[in-house]
Amino acid sequence: MKVPELFQKGEPTLSFEFFPPKTPEQEERLFSTLKALQRFDPDFVSVTYGAMGRSREMSFTWVDRIKRQYAIEPVAHLTCVNAGRDDIARQLDEFDRLGVTNILALRGDPPEGEKDFTPPADGFKLAKELVAFIKQRKPHFTVGVAGFPEGHPRSASLDADVDYLKQKIAAGAEYVITQLFFDNQHYFAFLKRCRQAGITVPIVPGLMPITNLGQIKKMTAMSGASIPPELLARLEKNPMETLKIGGQHTVAQAHGLLTAGVPGLHFFVLNQAEPISTILSQLNS
Repeated sequence: MKVPELFQKGEPTLSFEFFPPKTPEQEERLFSTLKALQRFDPDFVSVTYGAMGRSREMSFTWVDRIKRQYAIEPVAHLTCVNAGRDDIARQLDEFDRLGVTNILALRGDPPEGEKDFTPPADGFKLAKELVAFIKQRKPHFTVGVAGFPEGHPRSASLDADVDYLKQKIAAGAEYVITQLFFDNQHYFAFLKRCRQAGITVPIVPGLMPITNLGQIKKMTAMSGASIPPELLARLEKNPMETLKIGGQHTVAQAHGLLTAGVPGLHFFVLNQAEPISTILSQLNS
């Protein structure tokens, strides 16, 4: 099923995002986590895209297994990193062969150790170019893109960031999944800017439970997101209660977003079943 169709079912969607495993043990953990979370009946799941090497090639195996073994709609990540047009076209053909036609199109981060993003000579510099290429090659594919409630770190301004998002939509993107945020007001302000700019597609909030403060600090520094000072102070004062405090905050966030009528909730799982299971069980109760 195409992801935009899921937003029309009359209730918020539930989706999970996993990161690509690097070892057989991590791969087993990914699928054991997926199996544990399957009871919450997710509408779709995605596995983030490895920029190069085994991770890229294995992404075909992973999305195929998710679709066949678990009967969950997979969304395949695709980036501009280290991939020319012919390589991307080959990947699209393989996804099509597997019956995986939902793509999340991203520019991608520079390879580790590199500050700036440099596309291959025959590749794409911007996500909007990738979106347009996908829709040209595979018109029947559904394409989602990323949104940044607090603005992309490289954007000149919040308005400029929304203007670029509008260009990605014009290129063919049909929905948006946001980067992580920890203050719902950032999402609501972002949503308002998008609607005022004429962006009408579903904008799904992305939530990441705080399970490791050091890890979250690193992620927010990279993404341009922020941690509310009060929340940060509680976490630093009570490091042994990180899971509890982080979980409570995510439950409160999710409840506030659902009350406001968001089209769905997208959880960055970090390949851990227990934190998400606890959060969803509390929401369901």
